[in-house]
Amino acid sequence: MADIDVSCVTAANGWLCQVTVAEGGSETRHSVTFTRADFQRLTPSGGTPQELVRRSFEFLLAREKKESILRSFALPEIGRYFPEYEREIRQGS
Repeated sequence: MADIDVSCVTAANGWLCQVTVAEGGSETRHSVTFTRADFQRLTPSGGTPQELVRRSFEFLLAREKKESILRSFALPEIGRYFPEYEREIRQGS
């Protein structure tokens, strides 16, 4: 199982998160952004930005290798590749 380390800082209209995924003796680093509107839509039951990003990476890692995850992206972009993303993430919040 991968070790997912997430740190987020507040940005202009949301958050900027740095993510490190360590697994199998190697690691990848990713920058993820999302707006306050994205956060509210994806976490109807509440939670923290870090929890949302961690769950999003768990979702991604269940479908692809860490090396296949984009190095920099906006969180809603996941839904372009995996249409079930938003529904599954909202259910898990």
